[in-house]
Amino acid sequence: MDGTAYIGLGSNMGDRLANLQGACRLLREDGTKILASSALYQSDPMYLNDQPAFLNGVIAIRYTGSPHDLLAGLLAHERTLGRVRSVPNGPRTIDLDVVLLGAEGEMVVDSPELAVPHPLMTERPFVLTPLAEIAGELVHPVLGKTISTLSLECGSEGIQFYCQPSWVSGDT
Repeated sequence: MDGTAYIGLGSNMGDRLANLQGACRLLREDGTKILASSALYQSDPMYLNDQPAFLNGVIAIRYTGSPHDLLAGLLAHERTLGRVRSVPNGPRTIDLDVVLLGAEGEMVVDSPELAVPHPLMTERPFVLTPLAEIAGELVHPVLGKTISTLSLECGSEGIQFYCQPSWVSGDT
């Protein structure tokens, strides 16, 4: 089965931009099509403040398989790029989160391994700001509000524009 997903990208260790590029390269090598990409934002860390700033963005992709297959692939790419899960919310070379599923963001998944929409997305400007750039008209399937509205409600404190990559074509 094919599907659309909105993936949050983040990195705050090493060459952050190269880490994000590497994640997009691995996705393309798997046959995943990147449909749209947001700007990248530098953002202050949340939850655990004593760590470097992050680069964050969101991509829309076309994937093959189930949502759980997608998650397994993302976790494998994180491991390939050196992600070690030792400190919750701690520094990471790469973070790939499934934020929304479905062309209209309409799918809801609630399992021990995967929760979509991402349960913390509404408190994270580093997710909502870039997501609103590429999918502001989508309606959160649980809250019934558009992503643009949620982004405005959340605000943009702690994030600033960094650059505009073109993951769609594979360029930066």
